[in-house]
Amino acid sequence: MTDEVAGAHRRGWARVLATVVRVTRDLGAAEDAVQEAFAAAVELWPRQGVPDDTTAWLTTVARNRALDARRREQTLARKLPLLIVPGDDAPAGREAIEDERLRLVFTCCHPALSLPSRVALTLRLVCGVPTPDVARLFLVSQPTMAARLTRAKKKIQAAGIPYRVPAEHELPDRLPAALAVVTLLLTEGHTASRGSGLGRPELVRTATELAEVLAELMPDEAEVLGLLATVRLAAARRPARLDDDGGLVLLSAQDRSRWDRSLISAGCALAAQAMRRAVPGRAGPYALQAAISAVHSEAATYEATDWPQVVALYDLLLAVAPSPVTALARVAAWSHVAGPGPALAEVASLGDDARLRGYYGVPAVRADLLRRLGRTAEAAASYEEAAALTANEVERSSLLTQAAGLRGTGRRPG
Repeated sequence: MTDEVAGAHRRGWARVLATVVRVTRDLGAAEDAVQEAFAAAVELWPRQGVPDDTTAWLTTVARNRALDARRREQTLARKLPLLIVPGDDAPAGREAIEDERLRLVFTCCHPALSLPSRVALTLRLVCGVPTPDVARLFLVSQPTMAARLTRAKKKIQAAGIPYRVPAEHELPDRLPAALAVVTLLLTEGHTASRGSGLGRPELVRTATELAEVLAELMPDEAEVLGLLATVRLAAARRPARLDDDGGLVLLSAQDRSRWDRSLISAGCALAAQAMRRAVPGRAGPYALQAAISAVHSEAATYEATDWPQVVALYDLLLAVAPSPVTALARVAAWSHVAGPGPALAEVASLGDDARLRGYYGVPAVRADLLRRLGRTAEAAASYEEAAALTANEVERSSLLTQAAGLRGTGRRPG
């Protein structure tokens, strides 16, 4: 894929697909048509030049491919083209784009599908996250995820799930999947599972837009407010994550004067509001995640972080949303309360969890604990182990640099 087509894919995949779904009423057929449009761009743009509006060009080609496919099948011929749903006056301009994407989000998040299938399908179709990356986010194999996506698309088609934004009373049933999608989208956008860049800004933008739309739809929902708070706080800290050479700067070493204080203030206010609106004693995972992020963001220095409060919030989070990755994060925080020695034993126990097999975070946390214990050779080996398990080149470089520093070489091992 050329750079121009790759850029168009990042910017326009979801918008093109959302428009074509209105034509086909079939997620599988729409996805096929959009993929054909991108294939045509790879072939034609080098010869004919890149169009001024790549998204419009791709939408036109994909829509025509979809209509041609329907004609070839000689099905519903008299109802073509289905460019406008009867009785549906879609708004124009940017509002139409957001309306189309929201329709697609809620179609994929229909409660007829299992929650993992809803989330995976939305990430793949709405957000354009490649199937291998979706599989990594779910800690499953690529064939397993591909099969899950295929079954979900067939079920939507067979069940005749309508392509629309649900009525207000239907929103709560769709909300858990929509929130999970935005969270995983933000996770992949914040630190990409693979590639030469630390993150994927286009996914962060999509996550931000979807979180804002959800907040407009459900402004009093604690979990929505918590999600939006997390988005705001992540954006506030983003300027300090890379040094002038493009290297990763860990939270413990970040220059906090580079954080966006207005976004910090807004995010912390949203986090507090989310916790206030939560059912007393029963805060949900998104409100709790926002609260954890707020504690980190409010600390003047890394050392001044209220670690006991962070650990207590992680304990609450694990009670409502158990996760091995969350458990690992909790141990990392607990190490600043109990010390690196006891935490090291906890990491060893978590390393036996099959779901974390091959996850770079386990040896990375172990390496930090070993470093703090002065066991430099073991720490360096763990940093190198973590580097071998990540496909993100910026993270790998950071891990290898830390290993090299401990070995006293001043350079990364080959």
